[in-house]
Amino acid sequence: MKYQIMTGILFTLLAKRKVSAGELAAKYDVSVRSIYRYVDELTIAGIPIDVARGAGGGIYISDAFKLPKGLMTKEEYSKAIEAMLTMNAQFKDPDLASAIEKLRAQVKSEKFDLTVSGNILVDCGSWGDERSFSEKLSLMERAIEEREVLEIDYVSREGERSQRKIYPHLLVYKQNIWYVYAFCTSRDAFRLFKLGRMRTILETEERFERIPFKREDVPLKFWYDDNVTLARFEISSEALPFAEGWLGIENLHKQGDKYYAEVSLPDDESLVGTILSVGAGLKVLSPLSLAERVRQEAKRIADAY
Repeated sequence: MKYQIMTGILFTLLAKRKVSAGELAAKYDVSVRSIYRYVDELTIAGIPIDVARGAGGGIYISDAFKLPKGLMTKEEYSKAIEAMLTMNAQFKDPDLASAIEKLRAQVKSEKFDLTVSGNILVDCGSWGDERSFSEKLSLMERAIEEREVLEIDYVSREGERSQRKIYPHLLVYKQNIWYVYAFCTSRDAFRLFKLGRMRTILETEERFERIPFKREDVPLKFWYDDNVTLARFEISSEALPFAEGWLGIENLHKQGDKYYAEVSLPDDESLVGTILSVGAGLKVLSPLSLAERVRQEAKRIADAY
């Protein structure tokens, strides 16, 4: 019975995307506490289910989520859909009917590999992520095109979570990071949201009127002057390919068998991590404060092993 309920919870979420624990408890005749326990087990199994407490909260799953590619063979999908059709003929459950349609859509989308936009083709998934980021990007692109209001569960750089309604207007790609320029109803203003910080995206089926803006309104310089560090690097040949892409080939000059670069960089939480990701081939010469931060973080990582 437990696994039947867990399966039922998953397909209810795939159909509705957002429900309350009380609604699920009443549907399956179990306690709210049991529902939360089943949800925890689904999360441990790798299903990205989120829980928000308080007013407007609930149990929800992102519209960007699809069942993993290769979860079942085409024949297994066919048998599963056939069994669900038989069950739905008896119970006439709208959630089940919706889940059947989503399974059919899943079969059709199994060949999806890359995001294609106009004359640009981008493979957006990280290594081995089952294209979850690509699905998120595809959903956002569609919402912009169709002017659909989205509900997002967003995590700020300080780690604070918030639920917001946004009107997505433009996708922005800069330094290997995707952003969406959207009107935020909570702030009553346009904001840049990092796509990777969106835990959940829900389609509302509401439509919005586009708000005129100029391209120069989009804050493509994502940092203020007081958050910029003028950094000088020594670069060995093995780190050269990365440095050319990150710092810009025009900013590199050769002296002897080494390369050097002096560039202004956003001094945010990712700077030290980016430097460390290159390894010993990239050395910070100045400022000394940045070099010390890199040294301390490298020591902390070494101590962990």
